[in-house]
Amino acid sequence: MSESSKLPPFAPTDPLGLDDLLEPEDLGIRDTVRAWAADRVLPYVAEWYEKGELPGIRELARELGSIGALGMSLEGYGCAGASAVQYGLACLELEAADSGIRSLVSVQGSLAMYAIHRFGSEAQKQRWLPRMAAGEVIGCFGLTEPDHGSDPASMRTYAKRDGSDWVLNGRKMWITNGSVAGVAVVWAQTEDGVRGFVVPTDSAGFSAPEIKHKWSLRASVTSELVLDEVRLPADAVLPEATGLRGPLSCLSHARYGIVWGAMGAARSCFEAAVDYAKSREQFGRPIGGFQLTQAKLADMAVELHKGILLAHHLGRRMDAGRLRPEQVSFGKLNNVREAIEICRTSRTILGANGISLEYPVMRHSTNLESVLTYEGTVEMHQLVLGKALTGLDAFR
Repeated sequence: MSESSKLPPFAPTDPLGLDDLLEPEDLGIRDTVRAWAADRVLPYVAEWYEKGELPGIRELARELGSIGALGMSLEGYGCAGASAVQYGLACLELEAADSGIRSLVSVQGSLAMYAIHRFGSEAQKQRWLPRMAAGEVIGCFGLTEPDHGSDPASMRTYAKRDGSDWVLNGRKMWITNGSVAGVAVVWAQTEDGVRGFVVPTDSAGFSAPEIKHKWSLRASVTSELVLDEVRLPADAVLPEATGLRGPLSCLSHARYGIVWGAMGAARSCFEAAVDYAKSREQFGRPIGGFQLTQAKLADMAVELHKGILLAHHLGRRMDAGRLRPEQVSFGKLNNVREAIEICRTSRTILGANGISLEYPVMRHSTNLESVLTYEGTVEMHQLVLGKALTGLDAFR
């Protein structure tokens, strides 16, 4: 018997055999999220995208809570306590459906819930986390401002003491989930530096007008947060977070999910291109039989599965408590850029059909233009890595 006959067959959907790195529980979580997305998102998302809305978001959130997808890597308080790799697999499957759905889950779990879990008081955790894990309360994360995106240290939102209370004034921009949130984690300047506040969205002076006319992340709720003399009790502040360390650690946790999620969008486009190349005929045969098309598919497969392997490696480091923020920047910088290139190349294989919502390619392409710049632009991640490589700070 030859050596090659002893080998497992080549799997076009898993050419590197990456599933061998996963445990049965990992595969079960991945399959559960994939099945939910196939049933509850894929049949409708093109229409949602075309209309620029995400109807039934509260029902979707409760369903995501029921499968353990909200705050899934957190321990206790109704959270699933899943591994970082399992959370990453969930992000991949959600973004393979649509970036807006992964953003809903990422902002809920990796930003709002993570901030309360990591920096909140026990009372804050008990009040909010179980209901957020169940999807009964949606959360949002207010850091970015209209004039201060990449430079959060210059934020203008300010919280001042008034007796034992805090009074918040300011605006936040491009806030996922804002208009449907029941609670907002808002970061503001204080006399003691940047602090985080847990803000019930029914507080007087709080409003969250939805941002319209987006051409990316259209199947997602994006809002402005307006805080006009919002009065909060003393215990609204996150007690364990002072300075930018708090919000930046939350962003690092969320960026990790993007490393996986971007590969989900890329996989969706790649699979569409492969299917199309095998069925679309030109000059009397499928276009997948032409050398130039095969070269494109081969290059896309290489970058797609390298990106998944990178995400898996970072997940194992996170599970071991060894993942550094610079390594998260490495992953986001590479995987989002490569995902966009895979989507664009897939579009060329589909030709004119590539711009149609009958296929997922253009939807993913436009969504990834937002993913490219939110939670750290390309330039910011390049400078993070540049500083780590040289020891020289080029930010200022």
